[in-house]
Amino acid sequence: MLEVDQLTRNYGTFVAVDHVSFSIQKGEIVGLLGHNGAGKTTIMKMLSGFLEPDQGSVMIDGVDLQNETKPLQQRLGYLPENLPLYPEMTVVDYLDYAADLKGLSPEVKAVEIRRAVQATEIASKAMAPIATLSRGFKQRVGVAQAILGKPNLLILDEPTNGLDPTQTEHMRQLIRDVAQEATVILSTHIMQEVDAICNRVLILNNGQLAIDAKLSELKPSNQLLIKTDLSADRLQQCCADIQSVQPVQAAYTQAQGYGYRIELSRADIMDISCATIAEAIVAAGGALYQLTPEHRDLETLFREVTQGKVEVEDAA
Repeated sequence: MLEVDQLTRNYGTFVAVDHVSFSIQKGEIVGLLGHNGAGKTTIMKMLSGFLEPDQGSVMIDGVDLQNETKPLQQRLGYLPENLPLYPEMTVVDYLDYAADLKGLSPEVKAVEIRRAVQATEIASKAMAPIATLSRGFKQRVGVAQAILGKPNLLILDEPTNGLDPTQTEHMRQLIRDVAQEATVILSTHIMQEVDAICNRVLILNNGQLAIDAKLSELKPSNQLLIKTDLSADRLQQCCADIQSVQPVQAAYTQAQGYGYRIELSRADIMDISCATIAEAIVAAGGALYQLTPEHRDLETLFREVTQGKVEVEDAA
């Protein structure tokens, strides 16, 4: 549905986005992550047609965004991080204005405003001036304007910003519902949001795409956590003949015995390596208290990417 090819954007001599390519299908909810200055906002602005790329293309349903900007903009929804809300307008007036900008007909506009108000649960504030709304309600008004017209592509920058836990869970479900008929790109600094609703993640680093993978493929690691009564030297001797095991890392003292982190040469040999290591420890007369794979959370992976521990060419 969305095809991004070699997207590049420069600001003078600074390369904000450097030959980024990816594709997203209908029904996918994709998290867009990166440190401040990594290029996330620039990419979202180019995907929305707000900025033109210096190089590359954005195709939506096979149509080039640069050639058909206005028609395609009517089919997408965009919530920027700092959405310009007009404080003197009421919520309904603002949504009416947003619907006009999207080119909705009067008949469709009325239906869509009611749907957006109900979906974001802002009916109680529909006639209130925006200036009187809390931060959370303003955020929901922003999401309401983004989903007007049932967009094919929905781009959300920090959609749960300012929401309480109950509102956050409702927003997550709303995004899941929208994704049944659309493509959703979600940018956030809250890793739990990506874990909760995204099935795929794009991680940017210095303007380049470092990671493009499903979350289920990213979390398994090639490291084991071991608790045993063996010293580091004895454990190293046990594992010396196991080709998949890298040198044993420093121990940390446990209430009973020691804890170690062992790195394997590959993640796909985890099961057989666990069995072999367990046999070696028992054969050496050691007590094995724990032997478990270490699973990376998204925050750990993000840190590895931004600190340069994951190479761009090896990540996708």
